[in-house]
Amino acid sequence: MTDNHYPEEHPRESDADLLRYRVHQVVFGTDTRAGRVFDVVLIGAILSSVLIVMLDSVASIRAEYWNLLFALEWVFTILFTIEYFVRLWTVSHPLAYARSFFGLVDLFAILPTYLAVLIPGTQYLLVIRLLRLLRVFRVLKLVSFISEAETLGKALRASRRKIVVFLLTVMVTVVILGSVMYFIEGEVNGFTSIPKSVYWAIVTLTTVGYGDISPQTPIGQAVASLVMIIGYGIIAVPTGIVSAEIARADAEERAARSGHSCPHCAAEIHRVDARYCRVCGEVLV
Repeated sequence: MTDNHYPEEHPRESDADLLRYRVHQVVFGTDTRAGRVFDVVLIGAILSSVLIVMLDSVASIRAEYWNLLFALEWVFTILFTIEYFVRLWTVSHPLAYARSFFGLVDLFAILPTYLAVLIPGTQYLLVIRLLRLLRVFRVLKLVSFISEAETLGKALRASRRKIVVFLLTVMVTVVILGSVMYFIEGEVNGFTSIPKSVYWAIVTLTTVGYGDISPQTPIGQAVASLVMIIGYGIIAVPTGIVSAEIARADAEERAARSGHSCPHCAAEIHRVDARYCRVCGEVLV
């Protein structure tokens, strides 16, 4: 996951190209002091703008400080808009960046304020700006976590069919259980319809137990007890599916690594197709 869309050796044919290159190093880079300061200030601005949106949703605060909150929100939106277009200006392929993950997040982070002019209430969607905090991975150099995230994503993709089948089975089960409870308890005991009985089955099967509807007859209570026991077993199923896929993905990742050491620094565990040491950069034998 990276924001670097600029070539390493950019032709500096004019002052404009040089300015564009230097601005890119600040906006996208973290290897310079200016780049790190920019990212830290950006993260602070994102947190501040989200806090303003949250405060604006509190009626008492909105009534007393509406003008200030409104003004601050537009200030942050304008700043983020300028930043978005600066990013597009500095990259070598603006359209590619605009369609990338971070490009879409940057766009959706400013759209709600403008849409609120036409559709009141959409400004509260600005909490999507929290997604921009993913840039903290670059600031704190937590790149190693990205490979772990990729392993998790691979496991989720591999298990999606099993999870879909599991969810379909659960849906069929709750419909059957709801219908049975509607037949057993009836409208007298609060099970006024099959959909409401299915709602009870979902709440009971997931062990949430709101208690707004409860069986009153001995047979209904026996069925409810059975549903609760089934619920504990069902909860473990998706966890086991994903855990198995994570273990498989991790094993594949380990298998893709070799144990030969670097002749220069003796570092071990390199990828099978690695040509250079992951630590010192020396050629592997």
